[in-house]
Amino acid sequence: MGLKRRRILCPRIAFLPSVQSETDRPVAPSMFLQAPITALCGLLAAGLAVAQDAGSESQNLVPTTVGGTRYACKCYPGDTCWPKPKDWTKLNKTVDGNLAVAVPPGAPCHNTFSGLLGSLPTYDSAKCAEVTASWSREQWQIEHPIALMWTLSTNETCRPTTNPQDTCTSGYYGVYIIEAKTKAHVTEGIDFARKKNLRLIIRNTGHDFIGRSTGWGALIINTHSFQDYKFHKKWNGPGSYKGSAVTMGAGIQGRDFLRIAHAQNPPQVVVTGECPTVGIAGGFLQGGGHGPWTPLKGFAADNALEFEAITAEGKFVKANAKENPDLYWALKGGGPAAFAVVLSTTVATFTDLPSAGIILDVNSTHTVDLELFWSGVRHFTNYSNSFASSGLYAYFGVRNLRLHVQPLTGINKTAAQVTAIVKPLLGQFDAIGLNYTTVTKEFPSFFELYVDMFEDELAGSPSLTGGWTFTHDNIATNTDGMVAAYRNTLDNGGIVVGHIWESGKGVTDSAIHPSFRNAATKIIAAVPVAVNASLADKRVAQDKLANVIDPVLRAAGPGGCAYINEAEPLQTNWQTNFWGSNYPKLKDLRKKWDPKGVFYAVSTPGTEQWEVIEYGTRLCKKL
Repeated sequence: MGLKRRRILCPRIAFLPSVQSETDRPVAPSMFLQAPITALCGLLAAGLAVAQDAGSESQNLVPTTVGGTRYACKCYPGDTCWPKPKDWTKLNKTVDGNLAVAVPPGAPCHNTFSGLLGSLPTYDSAKCAEVTASWSREQWQIEHPIALMWTLSTNETCRPTTNPQDTCTSGYYGVYIIEAKTKAHVTEGIDFARKKNLRLIIRNTGHDFIGRSTGWGALIINTHSFQDYKFHKKWNGPGSYKGSAVTMGAGIQGRDFLRIAHAQNPPQVVVTGECPTVGIAGGFLQGGGHGPWTPLKGFAADNALEFEAITAEGKFVKANAKENPDLYWALKGGGPAAFAVVLSTTVATFTDLPSAGIILDVNSTHTVDLELFWSGVRHFTNYSNSFASSGLYAYFGVRNLRLHVQPLTGINKTAAQVTAIVKPLLGQFDAIGLNYTTVTKEFPSFFELYVDMFEDELAGSPSLTGGWTFTHDNIATNTDGMVAAYRNTLDNGGIVVGHIWESGKGVTDSAIHPSFRNAATKIIAAVPVAVNASLADKRVAQDKLANVIDPVLRAAGPGGCAYINEAEPLQTNWQTNFWGSNYPKLKDLRKKWDPKGVFYAVSTPGTEQWEVIEYGTRLCKKL
């Protein structure tokens, strides 16, 4: 069985060739328009001199020197090794016509899109209205084949506008996309990128804080159409687990799947994220994957039983406890887009349970006394251990004069039980004279709680992401330090988003950082960046995150760790912070499964020699 994929219908248009200058490289996003490859390649052959005398099977990196440093780079438009039009035409045929030119989502609001391959007219008033109205919607961005939910990594050069004369350029988007429908399409894309030495991007949902779903001048393989699923009453595959399970395609999202699972008899659930739009079997699980069921069943990676994937050599493999067990282990939290392209994952399922939740708010309608407010945040933080140890899950945000917790969740608990766990905290609020508001709800199933109480997130805005995970010990001994770190984040222009859970239950031998087993609170520090920020402004924001915000969080949580899907990727000691003692093994496995560097996602195992140079454009290997 499978989900019917929602699609944004796009016009098919001719693509007008015009070589873009080197200085135009840092450019940005738009509405996706599909240019017929045959027409496009004919025009390119006539006028685009970017593929001169290149051997069709060339694997040579392009030598480059920048600032005295020597590099060997992937092949890009303008390089003599760039594939010829006939090569793209052939690739399009092998992927059954599913190759298209990548045009950013905002392009219908602009008269002209000027990309790395040329320029074309794109203005469409009706489509512009749709783009503008939909820009902040998660699902709209996800269904767009090349969009990112958080847009800083696109370089913001083609957003929706009311002035069609505004420029629209490629930014950090790729140049071609394969909307893969079969494993053969994925294989052909990987083989083409490897043989032609192209940067390759694997994009599933674009639910991505740190820009791994896009890359300047890249070939993108989109796996979001892999929506099939099959339930197993009893898993008979390799490994000790013999309970119920489901095999799901990489493109299925959390809430969509929970709705399907709820219709089973009895209703089922899996470990998925609090955000309903994550692709469970994609980067979510490969980064570890935490969510409301983590207190009961551990990380999503802990519950993975088998992967079907395509390797860097273009080979279809299964990875489980018996077959390719090293790859199986690495895919369970070892980093997204690092070891193979996952087509499907089999994960354990569990019978859904009655659940209850509480929404807690403290904001400026309750107090304008900043010190009183922070005293309340301190009490809330201090009770994190109690909440986690009691099996609760909490999702919360902290801004100045706003603590918003939605929800505090108790799976297999009644409203009375959850209220009793939270009551001591509310007693502390009462004792210090801090007013608050609560809403308590009870549901026959977790699924019903999930669709009612968990909020969708806004998309389409640029921000930087940092953060840290705090252990039970940190909370017990250094609550003041943690709260000071939260306050420091806000004082420097950031916001705090937090999760409270224990993840030691359901433990398996997965690749996630061992410190997660002692965790009770995980923090995201988000630093918004203005849409029109200059390069200098972006550097200031990056400096604040890297050198002012994150170090204070880390100092407040010795023995903690960072979460690869929700953290600053370029932090010092990222290898240890993301994977701890597991890193050396992961690095060795990367050499085994991708020795040529076909795959790349920032700060994943084995990428130390690779760097994106020239203002975020070319991916190169240091020599």
